Amino acid sequence: MTFKDSYQRSGNRATTSSGGRGAAPMVIGGGGIGTLILLGLFLLLGGDPSGGQLPAPQSQGQGQSGAAAEYNLDHCNSPGAANEYDDCRIEATAVSVDSVWQEVLPAEAGTEYVQPGMHIFQQAVSTGCGNASANTGPFYCPADTTAYFDVSFFNQLGQFGGSDAPLAQMYVVAHEFGHHIQQLEGTLKLSNYNQPGEDSAAVAIELQADCYAGLWASHADKGENAILEPITKDQLSAAIQTARAVGDDNIQKRSGGDVNPDVWTHGSSEQREEAFLAGYEGGHMSSCDYLGRGGYA
Repeated sequence: MTFKDSYQRSGNRATTSSGGRGAAPMVIGGGGIGTLILLGLFLLLGGDPSGGQLPAPQSQGQGQSGAAAEYNLDHCNSPGAANEYDDCRIEATAVSVDSVWQEVLPAEAGTEYVQPGMHIFQQAVSTGCGNASANTGPFYCPADTTAYFDVSFFNQLGQFGGSDAPLAQMYVVAHEFGHHIQQLEGTLKLSNYNQPGEDSAAVAIELQADCYAGLWASHADKGENAILEPITKDQLSAAIQTARAVGDDNIQKRSGGDVNPDVWTHGSSEQREEAFLAGYEGGHMSSCDYLGRGGYA
């Protein structure tokens, strides 16, 4: 997936930081792909998610002073940067996702789109939901309505059979922004790790976010204001590969455990692929009504 040659960064869509410290642990809930991976590692270490919190990550930085504070996205101002650098691509994807939802959300759900915050960090970060490290992966925090990304996550996707191809990375961004759409709809709070299972609300919330990511992809390369080149079959396959990689059953298998649908919080590989394709092929919010709410135009 490539951005058009005509795309030029304008202003700072994302904030940045490097380092960070604090005592409050990340709270499970509002999920996202990163939470799934962190939860999987937590369980491998013998953790019990019923307490509602993940262990506090170890800070790898030295606060926000000195060289650590110098991380920024100035390099994204150069021509073609969105196609060359992961962090530039992530920020540019947000611009595309914003553009799609500014049109779709009011038209189909009667809800005004309010942009979420976007923060790209290195090493560790303090958020409204607690602290996170580079090991956490991307996530959305409803407490401060901000999506957080450490781009080193994409280098880890291969461990789960995923892809770090451009559209696969973009899928991750669009998924986390999908949680923001749910926040605006008032449904994100239905996600509850303490009540897991293949038919749980938590799984439905995650599958809907996958579907919303597919919806974005369906619109992202269309129209005179589109900043993306047309999506190819190979690029679509890479995104689907990543959706499957972060399925609960795949995580369980690759973690050396048994497949147990009773503890699923995000859905199986097959479900996640189907959800993404439902949004991509349907192109409307009604194609993503995993909560059975109705009312979409």
